[in-house]
Amino acid sequence: MKVTIVGAGNVGATVANVLAHKDIVEDIVLLDLIGDLARGKALDSWQQAPIEYFSSRLMGTDDYADTADSDIVVITAGIPRKPGMSRDDLISTNAKIVSSVTQSILQHSEDPIIIIVSNPLDVMTYAAHLTSGRDRKKVFGMAGILDTARFRAFLATEIGVSPKDIQALLMGGHGDTMVPLPRYTTVAGIPVTDFIEHSRLDEIVQRTKKGGGELVGLMGTSAWYAPGAAAAQMVEAIVKNENRIFPCCVKLEGEYNLNDVYLGVPVTLNKKGIGKIIEVNLNEEEKNMLNTSSNHVKAVMDTFDSMGIS
Repeated sequence: MKVTIVGAGNVGATVANVLAHKDIVEDIVLLDLIGDLARGKALDSWQQAPIEYFSSRLMGTDDYADTADSDIVVITAGIPRKPGMSRDDLISTNAKIVSSVTQSILQHSEDPIIIIVSNPLDVMTYAAHLTSGRDRKKVFGMAGILDTARFRAFLATEIGVSPKDIQALLMGGHGDTMVPLPRYTTVAGIPVTDFIEHSRLDEIVQRTKKGGGELVGLMGTSAWYAPGAAAAQMVEAIVKNENRIFPCCVKLEGEYNLNDVYLGVPVTLNKKGIGKIIEVNLNEEEKNMLNTSSNHVKAVMDTFDSMGIS
C-alpha cells in the first residue's frame, strides 16, 4: 500500500508523520515543489521509526514520478489567505494548484483515492473532482471530521469527561455555515443535553464554527496537528477497509434533496473510498441550516466556475 501526501507544509507533514506512526502502509511519499523541504521532513520522520517502532517507509520528493502507483493521495497543497487577499484571489490561486496537482497525480497513478484537505475545502474538492473526471466516491474532502473533533474536544473540556466517550455529527460546508447537530451528540450514549444547558451548548457550537479562526488568532497561522490527524484517520479507515462513518465533503446527487453541490455529509469509508452516503433524518430547522450552507457553497462554486480554471 502506497500513500502520497502532496504539500510538505505543516498539515502535509503532520499527515505523513501521524500516518507513519499508525504503521499500516508500506510507503509514504511526501511531495512538495520545494524538494529539500519534503526530503528533510520525510527523513526527520523516518528517523523516528527506531524510537516509535514503525516500519512505514517515508521519502520526500519534488518529482511526481516518485508517486507512481499510489493507492491513496492526500492533497494539502495551497496557500493560506494573506493580508489584502480577497476570497476570490485565494480560490483562484489554490484551485489552480489543486487542479494541477490532480492532473499530475493521475499521470502516474491509474486509480488512486484522492482526499482533499486544501482550502477553501468545499470548492477545492469540486475543482479536484472536475479535473479528475472520476467517480465522486473516489474524490472527496476532509470536511466535518476536523470540525467534529473540535466540537468533541470543547465538549469534553466543558463536561469534564474523556473525548473518547463523545460522539457527534456536523454537516454542511467547512466553515462558518457548518451545521452542528446537537440532537445527534451523545456522551457514552447519553444525550449531551443531559450534561449541559442549551445556552452553553449553543456557545460551544459557535466556538466550533470559529475554531479555525481562533487558532489563527492565537498562532498567526492555520492549525496543523488536528487537520493532519483528521486526514490520517481517513486514510486509516480506507486502508483497513473499516467502513467507519465520518462526515466528508462529497458531491451530492439528490441526497438531502440537494444536487450538484459539495457538502460534508456522513459517509462510510472503506477500501473503495466512499462506500455509501448516509442520509440522516433532519428536522425542519436542521434542513434549513443545511440548505443555507448549501447556498453558500454554491455561491463559492459559481465564483470558481466564472474563473474558467477547470
